[in-house]
This record gives sequence, C-alpha cells and structure tokens, in this order.
Amino acid sequence: MLEIIATCIDDAIKIEACGGQRIELVSGLTEGGLTPSYALIKNVVERVKIPVNVMIRPHAKSFIYTKEDIKIMEEDINIVKELKANGIVIGMADENGSIDERNLQKLLRTAEGLDITFHRAIEETKDLVESIKILAKYPQIKRVLTSGGKGKPMDNLSTICRMIEAGKGKIEIMVGGGMTKETLAPVIKKTGTKEVHFGTAVRMNNSPFYDINCEKLKEIAEEYKKATEN
Repeated sequence: MLEIIATCIDDAIKIEACGGQRIELVSGLTEGGLTPSYALIKNVVERVKIPVNVMIRPHAKSFIYTKEDIKIMEEDINIVKELKANGIVIGMADENGSIDERNLQKLLRTAEGLDITFHRAIEETKDLVESIKILAKYPQIKRVLTSGGKGKPMDNLSTICRMIEAGKGKIEIMVGGGMTKETLAPVIKKTGTKEVHFGTAVRMNNSPFYDINCEKLKEIAEEYKKATEN
C-alpha cells in the first residue's frame, strides 16, 4: 500500500491519478498534520475512489490529550463516519512516555467499523517495540506509521525490523517520515514492509508549501511496484 498525504482536493485528485493507493487527509502539514475541515473531508471522499483516511488530531501542542480534547476527537470521528471516509489516523501518549490506553480505548469504541492507523505519536514513547506490543492487543488498529524513532527510516532500520517482528501477524508497520524515491527500495528490502507513506517527497521542492508533482509521484509509484514485486 502506497499512502500519500493530501491537504486539499487538488492533492487528492493528483494522488489518485498518479499512482497513490490510499490518501491520508490532513490540514496543517507543517505542524505534522491536523484534523481537516468537514467540507474538505466531504469533497475529497466524494471525488476520489481510493481509500481516504482522515487525521484526527485537534492541535499540535503534544500527543497528550485532555478530556475536552478527547471529546472533540470523538465528535470528529463521528463526522468521518457520517461522511463515509475509509478510516482515521490517531495517536496518543501519556505523561510517562507510554501509549495512553485509556483514551485510545475510548476512541476505538467510537471508531468501530473504520480502518484505523496509529500515527507517529508512537515515537513519543520510551520503547517503540513495547508500544507495538501494546497496540497489537487491539485488532481494530490495522497499522502503525513510524520512522523507527528520531531521524529518517534509513537511520532506524534495525528498530523498524524489531517493531515488525513484535507486531507480526497482528499489526502492520507502515514506514514513513522522511521516505524518498531513493530510499524506498532499500527500506522495503531490508524490513520486508509492504506499506509505505510519503509526504513532502512527492511535492515540488520537497516543500509542504508546494503542490504535488505528478511526475515525482508516478516515479515513486513505479519504484514501489518494482520493490514489492521482487
């Protein structure tokens, strides 16, 4: 699965046309992705046929959420269900550097029936492998997005491999956060992952402030196809 970040309807249309297989729909890309508007979710879901997974993140302060934050996130999840998006992207940690299971369970109950990704909030936890074991207890969570820690995936291949082993048969590890066309094949070869996630690497000048470059995305889609066929 080749997942690409979209921040507007034009992004979504290009992603589908140029080889992306699933969309992560966000606002605030420069802040790591925030919950997009009702209207944007509605129009993207209506316009494309590939799956659209919506970021549920009310602010960029941290991944530690208050009761009020969780209430807002539950309301946003209900909106996603109402608009018939494919799924959601969530994540939360606690003050001790662990997965916030209590609030996670609340959101999972609200999100019943949706495809669920746990995002890079995992990298705010003390032990990524132990965090995978915790998340693997919840069959509703289909995958975890990670770069394997601080830095880019190529810097963290051994950790990513240990995370994949810890979640084997229970939860997928989707590698992202600094992926490029050049690192795509080596990451897939060395980790065995089949799910990868791209953000700024498909944009002009590799910048969140520029449009998606269809030629770059097509090249990445072709590279992904080759890497996963071998």
